Formats: sequence, C-alpha cells, structure tokens
Amino acid sequence: MPAPGYDDRYADVEAGRERWRAAYAKAEEAGRVRDADFTTLSGVEVDPVYGPRPGETVEGFERIGWPGEYPFTRGLHPTGYRGRAWTIRQFAGFGNAEQTNERYKMILSRGGGGLSVAFDMPTLMGRDSDDPRSLGEVGHCGVAIDSAADVDVLFRDIPLEEVTTSMTISGPAVPIFVMYLVAAERQGADVGKLNGTLQTDIFKEYIAQKEWLFAPEPHLRLIGDLMEHCARHIPAYKPLSVSGYHIREAGSTAAQELAFTLADGFGYVELGLSRGLDVETFAPGLSFFFDAHVDFFEEIAKFRAARRIWARWMRDVYGATTAKAQQLRFHTQTAGVSLTAQQPENNIVRTAIEALAAVLGGTNSLHTNALDEVLALPGEKAAQIALRTQQVIVEETGVANVADPLGGSWYVEALTDRIEAEAEKIFDRIKEMAAAAVPSGQHPIGEMTSGILRGIEDGWFTGETADSAFTHQIALEKGEKKMVGVNCHTESVSDDLEILRVSHEVEREQNRVLAQRRAHRDQAAVDAALAEMAEIARGDGNLVEPMLRAARAEATLGEICDVLRAEWGVYTEPARF
Repeated sequence: MPAPGYDDRYADVEAGRERWRAAYAKAEEAGRVRDADFTTLSGVEVDPVYGPRPGETVEGFERIGWPGEYPFTRGLHPTGYRGRAWTIRQFAGFGNAEQTNERYKMILSRGGGGLSVAFDMPTLMGRDSDDPRSLGEVGHCGVAIDSAADVDVLFRDIPLEEVTTSMTISGPAVPIFVMYLVAAERQGADVGKLNGTLQTDIFKEYIAQKEWLFAPEPHLRLIGDLMEHCARHIPAYKPLSVSGYHIREAGSTAAQELAFTLADGFGYVELGLSRGLDVETFAPGLSFFFDAHVDFFEEIAKFRAARRIWARWMRDVYGATTAKAQQLRFHTQTAGVSLTAQQPENNIVRTAIEALAAVLGGTNSLHTNALDEVLALPGEKAAQIALRTQQVIVEETGVANVADPLGGSWYVEALTDRIEAEAEKIFDRIKEMAAAAVPSGQHPIGEMTSGILRGIEDGWFTGETADSAFTHQIALEKGEKKMVGVNCHTESVSDDLEILRVSHEVEREQNRVLAQRRAHRDQAAVDAALAEMAEIARGDGNLVEPMLRAARAEATLGEICDVLRAEWGVYTEPARF
C-alpha cells in the first residue's frame, strides 16, 4: 500500500509503469526485441527494467521516469539495449583513401556496425594535398581527401546505402558531404536513403578545436543550407552532430562539456527555426558527440542529465511536442586525453571503463580508443583490441539486458541532478552575454546563438576551459589527482610498442594522382561550377546544389573552399592573454 500522503505520487509511478509495460509489449509484438539470453551468468532471469517496488514512492520520480518516456533520463526506448544494442562505430582514417578503405573493410568484417571517418589536417582545414601549407601533414592524422574521386576509393566495395557513415569534420563539412553524396550517386545508391551523421558543428571549433575557415556567420549560413537540403532530400541523414568531445579534450569539466555542447545545440535549433524549418522535422536530425572520461559515475550522470535537459528545453523553450523532436541522440568516444604514453597497456583498462560508462549512460553509438593512439594512429592489432572491448561489453557483461540499470541509485541520481544544476547556471551566464550583445532583445537568430557568438568573440568559452584545464593539471602535478604510470605506480616492465607510421610516399603519391585528375577533368565544367558558387555566395541562395555540381565535375576541396574564402574572407581569433 502507498505511504500516507503519497497517493498521487504512487498513482503516477504505477501509471508510468503500465505505460512502459504496454510500450515494451508493443515492441515485442513488432519483433523489436533481440532474440538473446537475458539472464545472468548464473542463469537468473532479469527484468527488462527496474523501478520502485509496487506500493513504494520516490520523491521526484517524474525526473527519473521510465525508459522511452519524457524526460528520457533513463533512455530513449522502452526496450533499452534489448531492442537494439548501441552501434559499434570505430573512428578510422590514415594515409590515402585506398589504405583507409582496407581498414574499413577489416572493421566491418570483424563486427563493426558503422564507419566513422577521420580526416588529415589539410582536409580539416579545406586545403588540397599539394597546397604548400599541407607539406608534411598529408595522411598523418587521418585520411587525405582532395576530391570526390578520393571518396569513391574511400568507400569502394562498401555499399553506402547499407552502412551508416559518420564524418568528423567541421570547417569544410559541407564540401566533404557533397563529395560523399557524389560517391553514393556513382555507386548507384538511392541518395535519399543514406544514413549517418556529419559533425558540422562550427561553434565547438571556435570554443575548443580551432579548425575553422571563415568567421562564424558564414559558417552558420552553410550549416543552415545543409539543414534545409537534408530535410528536403535526405531525411534519415543527420546533418549536424554537435560535439562536446573536443570541448572536454581541451580541458573542460564534465558540466562545462555538457552545458557548452547543449548550448551549441540550442543555437542550431534557433538556426533551423530562423530558416523556417519545422522543429518537429529537423530536430530529430540533430545528434550529439560526447566524451566518455574515466570518472565512471560522473560520466553516467552526465549522459543522463544531457537527455533530461535537452528534452525539457526542446519542449518548454522551442515548442517541440513529439518525442522524436525532444530526444537527444548521441555518439560517444572514450577519452583520448586520458590515454598515457607511459605504460600504454593501461590504456586498455581506461578505455574499457570509459566504454562501460558510456553504455550505462545510454549511448546510441560508441567508439573505443586504441591503446597506442597517444603515440600515433592506431595499428591494426590495437584497433582490434579496441573493437573487441565493445564486443566483450555487449556479449559478456550482461549490461545490455536491463534498461538504465543504475536508475534510482542515490549516488547516480544525486550526481545527475548536480550536473544538471551546474549546466543551468552556465546557460544563465550565456543568456547574460546575449543581453549584453543585443540589449534590445531582438536577436537575429536567437538568444542562445547571440550569447554563444558573444562568448566566442570575448574569449569567454576559451578562458573557462583553460581555467579548468589548468586546475586539473596543477592537481596532477601536486599528486592530488592520480594517473597510474604517470604520477603513481610508475615502475614498469612494458616493452616498446610497434606503432603505425605513415610514409611520406603517401604525400608524393597523393599529389601525383591529384595532378593527374586535374589534367584529365573537364576544366570548363569546373570553372563554371565554381563561378556559380561564387555568385550564390554573394547572395543568400542555398549553396549545396552548386557545390554538388562542382564536386561532380571533380573540383577539389581546396578550390571549393578558396572560392568561399575569396567571398567571405578568413577568420583570425582575437588575441587573449
């Protein structure tokens, strides 16, 4: 029986339980529950979800709720991972497109569920491989891509219509995306059925990673153009993955990572609304990319708080009424910054702990770092260990048998509330910056966007992150925070690792092939497409279609980006001391 005075709360809990039961039964009837063994290692059958015992009440349970229901603290689906396990998506790219294509085939053949493309520095900066500024960098931190022909090779014998593809690129995201579309066309794929995510998030570049091409406003225009194009033509593709990963890697706290990232997401919601897009249609196309760091419970709480905050803001601030428009979907990567060159085998343990936190936090897809990434791009053996880490978690640990198994834990729920409260304080500070930037309150795109732009211009985000990074580093140097093999337990019997080294021959061959392609393309078609792009860039038309025509004609990434640089100029970050 319910406790005295708690009848309404008891009724709400039981009503929620019945809704969950009905939703789970519906998923079962539709065949959306995996045919798997949902018992412990000892053979004990476990329920799909756990909550208050019948007759019990929990103060504030509406903030915890049931899986698949607003505010989605416990996950997006009533089945949890019983319905579908997270996508195992390994981040990979090195050398040229042919070398990376072989790595992708290896990942897929060994159980990877999707691809995640890493690009080299020239590509990230919108430069061709033969640009003098690319010297010595081609293929070294990712794959070199100069034109649509490289993307053809990158995905050779990999049916793009059947594989979800994520691309981690922000500044030249739209030119790279249209090359991906051209490659899909050349495969004969139905482009309208493509699925995956494009990082595109330019705010985080100004905040943390520092890889941009233009000032913020032209970048936002390109993102808006892409959102419109995907909403009309490629509805399953997520054109905007908002990235907190790089913000955390730059030194932010968990709460700062969460708040800065969600604020960026709110800014992109405002961008979509300013373009006249329907929030119920475009919001499901937004996804997020978070860091899974080594503080196990803090990370779980961060992911749970992220879903709850996003759902509430989407409903209460931006007017989204459907569950799909209120749900936060996210990819997770284990923390590169937690890897150490000292005793690198310890990185296997760190990665496993971080991956488990991401799973218990309800991630939708996951990349696990390789033990040698602190030294170089992953070698094949290290990449396989990283892949097997995820497979052990899903196949052996039993954590996928129950939705949000830590839900209701006093510690986890308290941490979730604490991180949410800290994030809300940061949102208030961003609103204050918006009011200072636009005293009239008439924000051209939206309040959060104005605050973010002001924070970028003033160096506020950079300063907050730098302060957090400095505080953590001092704690490490004083020994207040421990890193095994670095400032404690430093005795070692480790052998030197064999690491992947990219030959400089890759750069020479890439430039030779690029020169050959330029010599054999229809230069008149390239010139016409680039001229059309320049004309539209001067106005307010959508740039995706003319950029597509340029990519089909084999215009290079550098040529496309140089047209836009010529029209919009380049951006230099104001000096801060």
